[in-house]
Amino acid sequence: MDQVLSLPYRPEDLSACLSIFDGNVPRFFSPEERVEFIQFLGTVDHAANPYLLLTLNGSVVACGGLSINAATRTASLSWGMVDEAYHRRGLGTRLTEERLNLARSLPDLVEVTLATSQHTYEFYERHGFKVAKITADGFAEDLDRYDMMLRLA
Repeated sequence: MDQVLSLPYRPEDLSACLSIFDGNVPRFFSPEERVEFIQFLGTVDHAANPYLLLTLNGSVVACGGLSINAATRTASLSWGMVDEAYHRRGLGTRLTEERLNLARSLPDLVEVTLATSQHTYEFYERHGFKVAKITADGFAEDLDRYDMMLRLA
């Protein structure tokens, strides 16, 4: 039986995460975002911005983070992605639920935000997020930015 585990990101997971990113370009991410993603992974601090991996039978198949801003009592879902070979198998839902459960476990958080595209905003609506703003070509040409929010309290 397949076993999906949620584990914290480690620097040695960099190549697996970059492979997942590369497989999601250009539909979900622009190629120019790769440098920003690498920089983000270099700053992962599990207290301030935990980054999670989902593994399936020992292989990394999804990754995504939660960036916490204690001053504003908010968190944002960051850099969530599933290996393209595993799309539409429930792993995106599992990754989102893991991150939302983490957010809900932090007593002072009142809101979770995210920025996504026209390709995935409906997925996040199914998890209770509401569109706050749409910016045409906000990530890249033909890749619109949807800013979304979910109230926790």
